[in-house]
Amino acid sequence: MISGALAAAATPLRDSGAALDEDGFGPLVAFLAAAGLDGLLALGTTGEGILLSVPERKRVTELFLEAAAGRLQVAAHCGAQTTADTVALAAHAAEAGVEAVAVIAPPYFPLDDRALLAHFTEAARACSPVPFYVYEFERTSGYAVPRHVIDELRSLAPNLAGMKVSDAPWERFEPYLIEGLDIFVGPEVLIHQGMTAGAVGAVSALATAFPELVLEAVRSRSAEASRRVGELRAAIERFPRHAALKHVLRARGVAISGDVRPPLRGLTGEERAQLDELLPAWLEEPAVR
Repeated sequence: MISGALAAAATPLRDSGAALDEDGFGPLVAFLAAAGLDGLLALGTTGEGILLSVPERKRVTELFLEAAAGRLQVAAHCGAQTTADTVALAAHAAEAGVEAVAVIAPPYFPLDDRALLAHFTEAARACSPVPFYVYEFERTSGYAVPRHVIDELRSLAPNLAGMKVSDAPWERFEPYLIEGLDIFVGPEVLIHQGMTAGAVGAVSALATAFPELVLEAVRSRSAEASRRVGELRAAIERFPRHAALKHVLRARGVAISGDVRPPLRGLTGEERAQLDELLPAWLEEPAVR
């Protein structure tokens, strides 16, 4: 079972985002492992997974597993637009050796309860007995997973282990703290509240570039550490987030390109300069001195 502080890992890309940067996975994983993180989630929202083809996503999972080599827990997000692609990705991830599989509700079409339950059930069965996690993120999928769907899924999928919940504010997060399921906090600002209320860890976009700060928030469970990472996440969100996190990684010495997959865009020269100006102060936070 996964637990603790996990990075929602960026996906190294090259050629203006058109291809995987296979040489970048090793340096990225080494950076995350050196910071002391417990693991990573591949191909989530921060990992641009929904923008990659099924063969690319399978290769990304393999590359993260090869680079991690037991140093980090590796979970794979396998949610896709169709059930067939989701099942194929979940089965591959399980066979490849991930510690967990996560699946978001398919975006675009707001599925009714019956369709959503069938989708999650097939995905969970495809990766069984690997632990399965529902990835709840209403803003990204376009609709929330109803609590009673989770309750029904527990009886149909014995490998349902928990959820990654990225909803905010607290009033939207708290209903998913379900007894008997391992819940991971997505919004960094909610780490303190979530873990105090029983969450087992965090899967954080910010942790892909600032792993020390997120690790401190998870390990200390302090309100102040959560406030710091919440403020930093809000500052990053003023930029195109995917490109900004990759730029920070490069500035911190990680040998990856800053490319993102269109329609995501890279940073302008002015945005890069602004980030470079802000970065020293961010790295002076108490958790990383």
